Amino acid sequence: MTSGYGIVLRRAVAADAGAAADVWLRSFAAALPTVVRPRADDDVRGYFRDVVVPLRETWVAEETAGGSGIVGVMVLNGALLSQLYLDPGRRGRGIGDRFVALAKERSPQGLTLWTFQVNKPAHRFYERHGFVAVEHTDGSGNEEREPDVRYVWRP
Repeated sequence: MTSGYGIVLRRAVAADAGAAADVWLRSFAAALPTVVRPRADDDVRGYFRDVVVPLRETWVAEETAGGSGIVGVMVLNGALLSQLYLDPGRRGRGIGDRFVALAKERSPQGLTLWTFQVNKPAHRFYERHGFVAVEHTDGSGNEEREPDVRYVWRP
């Protein structure tokens, strides 16, 4: 568990699944308005409840000051950083930086991740943290059928 600036990063527990899914939904809608989601909101919530939180290394950012609760979520699956989403109102406050530092600490041999080609702010964010784009696809390999980019970080 790491803390600072009224935000605590901690492992998610079952009771966090709904709030983590809601952060994902709000963040996805704000950051990727042109990307069509293949799953309904309730399906996303069920996936977080049944798969993400119990079966993946899921971390949440919890705002302790002001009682706002869960404001970010990061999911690691081995060396794959599979999810990193922040509440839209909490971007630019260093929470994402702290999540990436934690991911590097948890996977010191390296990390890989995918992000959509249209998500230019994510490209800048990950590149600032030393990730390098190594593959661009036409999106045929993801549910959204949206062109994406694979990034890799090596220490």
